Amino acid sequence: MNTFGTSFILSDYGGTYDGYIGGTITGCPAGVEVDFEFIRSELARRAPSQHLYSTQRRESDSVAFLSGIENGKTTGTPIEFRIPNEDVQPDLAMLRVLKPSHASYTYRMKYGITDNSGIGRASARQTACRVVGGAIAKLFLKQFGIEVIAREDEEIGKNREEIIQKSENEGDTFGALVHCVIKNLPAGLGEPVYDKFDARLAYAMLSLNACKGFEIGKGFAAAKMKGSRYNDIQNPDFSFQSNNDGGVQAGITNGQDIYFSVAFKPVPTLQKEQHTIDFEGIPTICTGNNRNDRCVIPRVLPVVEAMAALVVADFMLQRPF
Repeated sequence: MNTFGTSFILSDYGGTYDGYIGGTITGCPAGVEVDFEFIRSELARRAPSQHLYSTQRRESDSVAFLSGIENGKTTGTPIEFRIPNEDVQPDLAMLRVLKPSHASYTYRMKYGITDNSGIGRASARQTACRVVGGAIAKLFLKQFGIEVIAREDEEIGKNREEIIQKSENEGDTFGALVHCVIKNLPAGLGEPVYDKFDARLAYAMLSLNACKGFEIGKGFAAAKMKGSRYNDIQNPDFSFQSNNDGGVQAGITNGQDIYFSVAFKPVPTLQKEQHTIDFEGIPTICTGNNRNDRCVIPRVLPVVEAMAALVVADFMLQRPF
């Protein structure tokens, strides 16, 4: 499944070992002003960096737009783009090793691959395409004053920094918790029953590499609350006294800020030995290299924002007002 969305649609291709990754954005209205510097800055947020957690793979993520944009504005036709992979260096030592908690085994069982050269599509490299699609979506949403802002959980981030400083050479990886808010959304977005706004948002986030959890509003904490404390009571002018529902009621936005959180597991490729098996089931050792992130933070933040923006853009094109 290489396509996301129903009205504002992103279809992408390519993986970590290919010459290019890229895609097509369909459904973006004509006349949207395209800020190429903004798109480059969004890609730079996702790109490898000098951050302590970041991969040592080096990609400039220079995107080329091949259609759908003229004179700095969208034309209403499909927007095609591509990004070259400039630093492709497959780990030949791990070519036939089943990487623990990775795509190796499941791709073997689904597609019949015989080594890790066939799992390039499962790489987080693909998320660069999501960021391009999300950047175009953000530019479309800008005219409505809609903003999407993601941040790392401060307490977890602080503790992780301390742990890494104390054990910088241990080669382990770490999970992450990301909080995101969508501001200035109108009420009325989302469809009853099977295409609720929060259901689509959860689908978008859980499609991200390493994502293992999603909650909106009070989320799991709501299970411990009484209804008398939880309910979002409204005033005579229809404003709300609280936002425990996170801006969505009955699957439809109520005009308040949307706030949600996304949990990511530790990156599965470690720079330390792990006992595993190869593609034939023979016991072996798996040891990664420095071309893998130690944590999805901070590179995942623009990706979370991109997927949220794609969801919002899709529903904005379907709104009946």
